[in-house]
Amino acid sequence: MTRKARVARVIATWFGAGLARKAPGTWGSLATLPLGILLLWLGGPWAVVAGGLVATFVGIWATEVYLRSSAAKDPKEVVIDEVAGQLFALVPAGVDWRLWILAFVLFRFFDITKIGPIGWAERLPRAFGVVIDDVIAGIMAGLCLWAIARYLL
Repeated sequence: MTRKARVARVIATWFGAGLARKAPGTWGSLATLPLGILLLWLGGPWAVVAGGLVATFVGIWATEVYLRSSAAKDPKEVVIDEVAGQLFALVPAGVDWRLWILAFVLFRFFDITKIGPIGWAERLPRAFGVVIDDVIAGIMAGLCLWAIARYLL
């Protein structure tokens, strides 16, 4: 395995979180929370947005490299897409721990159910489709979270 492939594997599996036998996407989302806290502490919500964008673009690269050595269209161990989506879902959560839990739950709901444009995006080709459906799920979760925080809390 080349150095590039090893680096891509580490990123694509989010430092091994995606190698969990059961529910690797959920573990990938959970493993994103410390990064979200760090980004929020370092630069507020805009830093979380920036982290989501970096995870999206780096994730597309890493996933594309990883897919070249995989027979699967969307390997379960690839969870960098969950990292990107979860970060976008966390943007409106601020420092309220209740909203962090809700952001996690909403993101997993949209990621699993593939409602509306999420299901469409999943069918896009190669790494772009693998990552972008989770980005859309994260944005939808973030919008729902924003509405809940704004109007119900």
